[in-house]
Amino acid sequence: MKEHIIDAKGESLGRVAAKAARLLQAKDSTSYAPNKVGNKVVIHNASLVKITGKKAEQKIYYRHMGKPGNLRKTIYKDAFAKNPEWVVRHAISGMLPKNRLRAPRLKMLTFK
Repeated sequence: MKEHIIDAKGESLGRVAAKAARLLQAKDSTSYAPNKVGNKVVIHNASLVKITGKKAEQKIYYRHMGKPGNLRKTIYKDAFAKNPEWVVRHAISGMLPKNRLRAPRLKMLTFK
């Protein structure tokens, strides 16, 4: 199990997330197996990641509290100002397979 370091300074959010998702699954490894957790990934400068276009004002994160009328919306700009690591982790989570290895792979992701 290797530890990979990604510097997100000036990089696009999607490119950082795609690179991290690939490393978390160990897809670049010669000993790749779909049932293994993968490698550790450390992301530096998550607060300096960039996005293009009008996504800062137009991208919306949704979550539902489980009761009628409890749909919560958060704009990217507000979510990024509050916790940039959550935004990057959310993007990476969306690029991982939706199976029982998703949570252990996300535990291998750290920020500095």
